[in-house]
Amino acid sequence: MKPRFSGAALACSDNSANPRKVRTLLGLTVFGGSRIGHAMALLQRRVVVTGIGIVSPIGANAAANWDAMTHGRSGIGPITLFDAEDNAVRIAGEVSEFDPAQYFEKKHIKKVDRFAQFAVAAAQMALDDSGFEISDDNADKVGVVVGVGMGGVTTIEQVTAAYYRDGVTRISPFFIPRVIGNMAPGQIAIRFGCRGVNYAPTSACASGGHGIGEAFRLVQSGQQDAVLAGGAEAAITPLTVGGFAAMRALSTRNDEPQRASRPFDASRDGFVMGEGSGILVVESLDSATARGARIYAEIVGYGANGDAYHMTSPAPDGRGAAYCMQLALRDGETNPDEVGYINAHGTSTPYNDTNETAAIKTVFGDRARSLAVSSTKSMTGHLLGGAGGIEAVYTVLALHYGVLPPTINYENIDPECDLDYVPNTARDHQVSVALSNSFGFGGTNVSLAFRSHS
Repeated sequence: MKPRFSGAALACSDNSANPRKVRTLLGLTVFGGSRIGHAMALLQRRVVVTGIGIVSPIGANAAANWDAMTHGRSGIGPITLFDAEDNAVRIAGEVSEFDPAQYFEKKHIKKVDRFAQFAVAAAQMALDDSGFEISDDNADKVGVVVGVGMGGVTTIEQVTAAYYRDGVTRISPFFIPRVIGNMAPGQIAIRFGCRGVNYAPTSACASGGHGIGEAFRLVQSGQQDAVLAGGAEAAITPLTVGGFAAMRALSTRNDEPQRASRPFDASRDGFVMGEGSGILVVESLDSATARGARIYAEIVGYGANGDAYHMTSPAPDGRGAAYCMQLALRDGETNPDEVGYINAHGTSTPYNDTNETAAIKTVFGDRARSLAVSSTKSMTGHLLGGAGGIEAVYTVLALHYGVLPPTINYENIDPECDLDYVPNTARDHQVSVALSNSFGFGGTNVSLAFRSHS
């Protein structure tokens, strides 16, 4: 695609720039030879994933996660983090093999809420996997953007109980630092010396997706050379589970926990809560190539929009989700026919699954029924703000290894959910482009487009 301006010299020292994608800045383009303003142009850099880190209900590292994912093993079981015996919902996807002492000195563990512990652990894994070294020379151009939905809700509940039982003197001096959501990226930055952009997008269940999308933009534009990006959550608590249960949003299949999360299945009765973190090392292709890094996939598109419809229900026929996917494809100059796999938001709720299916049909037309779609929430449960992080990890690994994760517990066909959901068994299939969808309360939507890198 030729730049639509004249009289401006283009220069870019980064050989990873994508010549197809040109943005004009500060005044902009010239059409028909008429200067509208001072024209400047920036060739956008190509952005790749070079490291992954993950803590989830199906494993405390990437290898364990991918093994469980490709074998269709569920991480959902009875709640042990609190006494749920008398609750209507007694199941969740807990992280059971995580030891914070592997990542924190004992005296520091009590200063960091569980959600931020997960984030630091996943970031450590991602950096180790990537081989990216942060030094005083590059630290100002290394950022951290980690989406968080609920923040330190565990700490809030514990300290509130102590306050009402014993009074104000029982409030810990670490209460506020443990609670605030931006302590996920904050703790990562402190631990690894990242002095670049640092914040936590909070957009309910789309938070992790926004984290990766914003990181993509930061690297693409040259504001950062690398960003640790993803999502984190640890909200399996009495109030949070009770609140979602009161909304009748959660599955009550307590006697069959591993069969409770069943996206797109006709007998689905709600989502199952999960916890954990997924972090990617996102960097410019130029940087990755220069240091000989392994590249898992390229990020090519980011769509973000809102339904402007309802607090908790998606827009009818998934129109907001459809436009979001179209934005991601348009941003990546990607033809819908190139997409071979979608990691769906797929919550296992009646409204989401029906509407997301309708959205996919809107975007892909007749081809939708031959497109592989799966929900990894069938195994991990729903990590809320952390969902987009771990699901981006699974999407990247699917492209890298040529294996599509299944939707387990898919047994009963819903006439309104009639796509290829990769039922029950992982599928060996190499695809060129994959989407990862994340949607949240308030009508917020994110779609990320990844391309295989070979």
